Amino acid sequence: MRKLWSKYSYAIILVVLCMISLVVIKVNLPLSHDHYMTITVSAGESLWELSQKYEEQHGLSEREFIKWVEHYNGISGDHIFVGDNLTIPIKSGHAELVEIQDLASN
Repeated sequence: MRKLWSKYSYAIILVVLCMISLVVIKVNLPLSHDHYMTITVSAGESLWELSQKYEEQHGLSEREFIKWVEHYNGISGDHIFVGDNLTIPIKSGHAELVEIQDLASN
């Protein structure tokens, strides 16, 4: 065993570090946009208003919500326009479930 370690110690360490790095990267990668809800911006809407509209579903502060939307949609500032499709930090299935519950309660 000592002979094996002395001969291949650098390779073994490299393989272990690569495996650890892959696990860390996989854990920290955000879900693809397919897993999040996509909305179309209506007239008069802003990121701040969208944050308030979906606050019960995203669990972020208004500032965190806005930063997330800006980052993942490649926009800066509150520059959104009518008809823009935005991905927002709400899992697709969760938003649909809430909408169904809202309709059922009416």
